[in-house]
Amino acid sequence: MGVFTRFADIISSNVNAMLDKAEDPEKMIRLIIQEMEDTLVEVRTTAAKTIADKKTVERKLSRVAEAMNEWQRKAEMAYAKNREDLTRAALIEKSKLAETAKGLEDELEALEHAMQQGETDIVKLQEKLTEAKAKQKTIKARHDTASSRLKVRRQFFDGRIEEAFARFDQVEKRLDDIEGQVESYDLGKPRTLHEELADLEAEAAIEEELAAIRAKMGKGGTGESAGGEGQ
Repeated sequence: MGVFTRFADIISSNVNAMLDKAEDPEKMIRLIIQEMEDTLVEVRTTAAKTIADKKTVERKLSRVAEAMNEWQRKAEMAYAKNREDLTRAALIEKSKLAETAKGLEDELEALEHAMQQGETDIVKLQEKLTEAKAKQKTIKARHDTASSRLKVRRQFFDGRIEEAFARFDQVEKRLDDIEGQVESYDLGKPRTLHEELADLEAEAAIEEELAAIRAKMGKGGTGESAGGEGQ
């Protein structure tokens, strides 16, 4: 099972469980990012072990190659000394080492392939992690806005707003009662000299304004009355 297939299975399982519990979106995106970060650490750890194993195999292969060269040298030396039996024995040892080298080369090829795959996985995970973190900011902003709007809507629909305004009405009614009591003390109270003079001043001001309007409209007070009597 590939790292991304396993990662997708983990995410799918956890997110589905959270959806069943009606968990909030922010928590789900945090879970996805955490799983991606954990997977990235795991992939890097595996890649580091693969690199170490590759170095070990390369070192073994180098030693086997040196040993093969040494057996080749001994075979040539024995042949030069007319010891065909020793030459044959040296070549047999070299052949055994060649089989070992073939196995190490196959192992080295598999490790190199694993390293390339690990590097590809790391690059993909880093890209997806960057994308997920960008989405996290967007989702958080949307979630905060939606939560705030939902809170306001709930306040409107749970009756507390109406209850608050009902209390305002009660307060205003109480103020009306108090103001009524204050104004009741003025009922039947004799007018003061100051109040009567103020009324006269107001009437004089009105007469002046009325005279100004008559003058503007071209009608005098006496002429208008006379005309009315003639009709």
